[in-house]
Amino acid sequence: MIGEMQNLLDEYWKWLRRETDLQQIDGWIQVTTPYLDRHNDYLTIYVTSCNGRYLLTDDGYIVEDLEQSGCRINSPKRRSLFETTLNGFGIQVNEETNALEVWSSKDEFALKKHNIVQAMLAVNDFFYLATPITSLFPEEVASWLNINNIRYTPDLKLTGQSGYDHRFDFVIPKSSEQPERIIRAINRPTRDTTEAIVFSWMDTRETRSPNRKSMRY
Repeated sequence: MIGEMQNLLDEYWKWLRRETDLQQIDGWIQVTTPYLDRHNDYLTIYVTSCNGRYLLTDDGYIVEDLEQSGCRINSPKRRSLFETTLNGFGIQVNEETNALEVWSSKDEFALKKHNIVQAMLAVNDFFYLATPITSLFPEEVASWLNINNIRYTPDLKLTGQSGYDHRFDFVIPKSSEQPERIIRAINRPTRDTTEAIVFSWMDTRETRSPNRKSMRY
């Protein structure tokens, strides 16, 4: 099983490298990724170096696109979710430009690049909060777990074989009768969110209990 998972991960790396495009723009490198936003446009990040470190940024694209679409991150609930999401991936927001940013050393570059792309995908989904809501989907899942007296740990970050961190909404501990379960609460599944979940599952599977199961809501 480990060999099969390794082959699948190797194919994922090949696909990611093959579909990633680099272009020089003044003092920046434009990195076009194969991941799509809700407009089916490729997500792009920009990288520059300074004193041996690297700054990775989306140049404000994600937040600006949300605001132009009528989803302003100014209500307490949206702001709280926004900050929680960014903190989960270790990403900061430039309050002057609204750019999602992260600084990285050379050794951490792959991890930081992975994290900012995952944060962009997650925040991009805030568009579905453009209409008034009484609760967020993860809160509804948590409410269902509470009603059914199911023990869980919320908002957990797991490290996979690749060394990348993956954020899961809930983990249900192993019992004497049932294996451990990890849950991602996805309100509107897309191809990219599904691929990201599958990669997260494969990458973390061998680092946890062999009887663990994944779940998606």
